[in-house]
Amino acid sequence: MKKKTTSKNLFPYFAVGKSLYLFIFAPMQTFNLHKIIAMLLLLTVAAIGMAQEKMGGYKPIEQWEPGIRVSQDDVKRLGMNFFFRAEPIPDHVFQRMQGKSYPKDCPIPRKNLRYLRLMHVREDGKAWTGEMVCNKSIAKDLVDIFRELYQQRYPIERMLLIDDFNANDEQSMSNNNSSCFCYRTIANKKKLSKHAQGLAVDINTLYNPYYIDRSNGTRFIQPATGAPYCDRTKSFPYKIDKGDLCYRLFISHGFRWGGEWHSCKDFQHFEK
Repeated sequence: MKKKTTSKNLFPYFAVGKSLYLFIFAPMQTFNLHKIIAMLLLLTVAAIGMAQEKMGGYKPIEQWEPGIRVSQDDVKRLGMNFFFRAEPIPDHVFQRMQGKSYPKDCPIPRKNLRYLRLMHVREDGKAWTGEMVCNKSIAKDLVDIFRELYQQRYPIERMLLIDDFNANDEQSMSNNNSSCFCYRTIANKKKLSKHAQGLAVDINTLYNPYYIDRSNGTRFIQPATGAPYCDRTKSFPYKIDKGDLCYRLFISHGFRWGGEWHSCKDFQHFEK
């Protein structure tokens, strides 16, 4: 929910300006110029406060952190390579994965995986930092794809490690989270998923659900809250269509799209 700017919110900023005035300029009552300067100072401090309130407390980025707002000034100051890169999994990230996407008995060597710094824009056009863990064999592909999606302003709502959702696929998908590596089996099967090798990516998962029609006439859908979006004749945000930019980029890099499968449909899913 967007925070409403009120006089109460701005009180600290006016208080700072008033304090500066009383400390520096009040003793100089005879000089009107000083009063004018003090008033301008007060208004400037208040304006800064209003701007921060409007941007939801946004602060310039000083170090890498996933899931935070990015301004154009941040991009100019830090450069695109700061926001789009593949690297060995840092220790603190690998610790986040323990017992979740990377269970104790996981046979996939850490050295075979890469941590991706990424950036994406949401439907409202605002940019955010994102992250993924993937197989090192597709790391460059993904960095290139997501960089192009960002530059073309293709909307992706959320891009955090599935570990932030306790490696629970349903929770991650219900939050429209885009992710890659998670050592797990295919839904309702014993076979390992391509995600278990870090070779599959799920994009805008709530609006591009997985479903399979069973022989008993029922339909299994993941996430369950994605049921309204199984009808692909409808228009809605974050929808992946055959031929759109997301589809074209992944296909051009040798990925297969689950939306073209016949036995089931997995509109969020690209694998290699």
